[in-house]
Amino acid sequence: MATPTGRVPRVRTRPTFWDRFGDCRARLGLDRNNYTVNPGLYAVGDPSPDAPVIVTANYKLTFDTVRFALRGRDAWVLVTDTRGINVWCAGGKGSFNAEAVALQVRKANLDRVTSHRQLIVPQLAANGVRLRDVRKATGFEVILGPIRAGDLPLFLDQGPDEAMREVTFTFMERLAVVPVELVLGWKIILGVLAAAAVLSLIGTGFTPGAVFQRWTLAATATFFGLLGGAVAFPLLLPRLPTRLFSLAGAGLGLIPALALPLLFPTPAWPVLMGAGLWTMTLSAWTALNFTGSTPYTSPSGVEKEMRAAIPILAGSTVLSVICFVWGNLQ
Repeated sequence: MATPTGRVPRVRTRPTFWDRFGDCRARLGLDRNNYTVNPGLYAVGDPSPDAPVIVTANYKLTFDTVRFALRGRDAWVLVTDTRGINVWCAGGKGSFNAEAVALQVRKANLDRVTSHRQLIVPQLAANGVRLRDVRKATGFEVILGPIRAGDLPLFLDQGPDEAMREVTFTFMERLAVVPVELVLGWKIILGVLAAAAVLSLIGTGFTPGAVFQRWTLAATATFFGLLGGAVAFPLLLPRLPTRLFSLAGAGLGLIPALALPLLFPTPAWPVLMGAGLWTMTLSAWTALNFTGSTPYTSPSGVEKEMRAAIPILAGSTVLSVICFVWGNLQ
């Protein structure tokens, strides 16, 4: 699209197959660190000089969410360089800040493209973008937009309301992060299963059947731990009785751990105790990792819990291995 300062790319507002494919890969945590778009100015529809300017991050999943929400609209989208990080995290990390916004305003010569001096910045970037600094550096006034990109059409038509300012973490929103946690941990899972295979070679019975049974028990305990911490914990989060993620995760891991003696009645009790302890430990650890995905936690609270929980989880991991090996030698 031609502008007084040169041509500006016009973007689609309907997703293509490759958009959906890339978004699915990002949601599964596959190469999401490289899922970016180039910073700069983009046109949605056929924007005039008085069309609104929406500022967003250069994480493509975020960019896609914004442009798809603007279907049927005429607007400018100014993409800042957040190093491929989403709006909220980039604001917290400091990469979505006043300097980054001002830089793109100047590079795009936005004062020559638009007839107004307003930028709509996502509310979740407010922790990183100082509005006064943007106005001082560019002459543009910053207006905080809605939390969710899907509310942009209503925001542009009617202005903000309370619902647009409220952070939600619904069941479906929590469910959406479950695959990411599972996929990001696949290397650790493979390492655990490989270590379990080695430990299963230690025991009084060295027949293939005995070794396989020991490994199956360890693999089942690992699966139960992931089920408790990476699946049940996020889905049940608002209903859990404690604010400590690691403690809640351990409790959820205890439930399937109690089923191990029913599924594997022949191993000695130290083996089952070690496997159950590992289930609780893994469940607690994966639940603790979930602190960065929720609006419930604060940096100071997370740091405090991690300082207390990590040594305990490390100790319980060692103890579970000792019990598992000791029991198999009996």
